[in-house]
Amino acid sequence: MKKAAFVILFLSLTSLVPLLAQETAAAQAVAPPPGSTYNPEGRRDPFKDLLTGRELREKSATGEPQVFIDDLILFGIVKNKNIYTAMIGLPQGFPKFVKVGDKFTDGYVLSITESQVVLRKTHERGLPLIRPRDIIKEITEDR
Repeated sequence: MKKAAFVILFLSLTSLVPLLAQETAAAQAVAPPPGSTYNPEGRRDPFKDLLTGRELREKSATGEPQVFIDDLILFGIVKNKNIYTAMIGLPQGFPKFVKVGDKFTDGYVLSITESQVVLRKTHERGLPLIRPRDIIKEITEDR
């Protein structure tokens, strides 16, 4: 009788050993050791920076408004030390002083003379143009 009880106790304990081994393996899988890497297995990495490589979006995210060449209004041109500066009106109604080379969302200032500003449009609706277009804004005298 003692042998039968001992055999039953031994078998029951040996059947619990694999269950305990599975629990310790699961605990190790949940808590990886420090310094380990993340394996996404087809999922997005939650620790990856989502804003890397997106300069245009970063600029708009900082609150800088997007200014398009077609929306600009030329108010005047000023000459100081043989350098021309144009005063343009933004769509929001605020004035801005621009020089040759200043950039906008869809182009840049190509040249400024005493009566006109030439703007080179390089993008249309966010897509680059095959042939950039020059847009001329002139000052007209009202008599």
